[in-house]
Amino acid sequence: MSIGLLLKQDSFPASNLLTSHLVERFTERQMGRNHLNDTLKKADIIAIVDDDQPLREALGSVMKAAGFSIATFPSAEEFLDSSRRQHTSCLILDVRLPGMSGIELQRRLLDDHSPVPIIFVTAHGDLALRDLVMKAGAAGFLNKPVRSDALLKEIRAALEQAGTDKQP
Repeated sequence: MSIGLLLKQDSFPASNLLTSHLVERFTERQMGRNHLNDTLKKADIIAIVDDDQPLREALGSVMKAAGFSIATFPSAEEFLDSSRRQHTSCLILDVRLPGMSGIELQRRLLDDHSPVPIIFVTAHGDLALRDLVMKAGAAGFLNKPVRSDALLKEIRAALEQAGTDKQP
């Protein structure tokens, strides 16, 4: 059984009550599966870059409930300007953002030799886009609406592949 989060703006209410309920249910499910929690270092961050504030908050709540430290950003530029960028272990990135797109941010990080694993989440995905970002080195690509268990699985696989071993 998995908890599904609807991450489309038109189908995901920005209600704190709903977010709290989802986090409670997710936390209850995770109680018996915390065997990896001791490997997470406090300085390591899962960064979430998406212009949809309710989505950022919901994802942040789920990541926190799973034991991750998180940082959220409404734009690629704010992520690049943040001091937390240096401590990012995995980046959850929307494709379409105002200003610099997610794909442009991926290219910029590659050009800067910043090897942070990137998991793209988008409501505008197709096979050509998926192939493009995966060939450029993305660790994952998920279409919205995204299920929280699928996203957590992708994050853990990305951290393991990157050799960070910083998973909860």
